[in-house]
Amino acid sequence: MAYDTILYAEDGPVGTLTLNRPEDGNMFNATMCHEIRDCINEVRRETRTRVLVITGAGDRFFCTGGRKDGMEDSQLYAGVLPTLEMYESIEKLQKPVIASVNGFAVGGGNVLQMVCDLTIAADTAVFRQVGPMVGSFDAGYGTWYLEDLVGKKRAKDIWFRNPKMTAAKAAEIGLINEVVPAAELKAATRAMALEIADRGAFALASLKAAFNARHNGVSGLSRMAHDLLLRGYLETDEAHELAASFAERRKPDADKFGH
Repeated sequence: MAYDTILYAEDGPVGTLTLNRPEDGNMFNATMCHEIRDCINEVRRETRTRVLVITGAGDRFFCTGGRKDGMEDSQLYAGVLPTLEMYESIEKLQKPVIASVNGFAVGGGNVLQMVCDLTIAADTAVFRQVGPMVGSFDAGYGTWYLEDLVGKKRAKDIWFRNPKMTAAKAAEIGLINEVVPAAELKAATRAMALEIADRGAFALASLKAAFNARHNGVSGLSRMAHDLLLRGYLETDEAHELAASFAERRKPDADKFGH
């Protein structure tokens, strides 16, 4: 599939989605939000890829937030930058997602790396939340997930005072997982992805669903029960017997239950 604002490539079990608007800080607009969602949903429907990497084009910017250019002048969905489309697609993907932060991760760009399952960053990367400084905020993923990562007091400080953080500081407080020299980021990211790709895909999907269920209510629980458990149940003797007995209009053989 061809995209206007992102690039996507596969290399063995690793897929790499690159935010490709470096002339504008790799900021996401409505088109990019929807293209990220669509790309991830394509990855979700295949089993070739076992780990997804998200990074930014160039060596200066991972992502510096979003622009509402070209959107309707409305307080309804048509006038809201559809960032949740990206975040929800990452959550629903049963495969681990690694943010490979190659530069500035600011505003929505920092929230994007937080929503990813793991983050590895170049030692030149910078992290910052700027919403209240520029007339914006992310009172959802950007607050809940930040609190989970760094604690409530520090999360409030990050949102209320908007400090710049080096990659080393971000790792120290638990905002990201690992820092490597900028020249080694691509290789280190791939090494991390390949290590994870050797783990059991169903086990990883189950673990990710369990982590996500904490915040996602009935949707999170349904992803666990429906997406992961239903198909296995449909292959059991119990399910086969119940389907057969219903079709044959007879009492089911309960001795086959639980098998």
